[in-house]
Amino acid sequence: MPRNDPTLLTPKDKLVQMGALGWLLVLGGLSLAGPSGVLAWGENLRLLDKREDQIAQLKAERDELQNRVALLDPNKADPDLVGELLRKNLNVVHQDEVVIKLD
Repeated sequence: MPRNDPTLLTPKDKLVQMGALGWLLVLGGLSLAGPSGVLAWGENLRLLDKREDQIAQLKAERDELQNRVALLDPNKADPDLVGELLRKNLNVVHQDEVVIKLD
């Protein structure tokens, strides 16, 4: 008698087959709708693009700050930037300057 004949399966064999089928269905469902499944792939790509944009923006800000730090080096400070910061932070002006306040 062939073992693969479905009419001759014991209840234990049927239970094992149903369990295997259930497990395959669960794995298939997770591959589609799971956190790393096909449906989540588009969301992950969108988040990746967003993060790459944030990284580019932060790199630009970092480069700008590095430039300002270089301009404020005590050994070779940029006189224009130093004057701007004095006027802005300490409210210091030259005698021949006129201050116009815009609100």
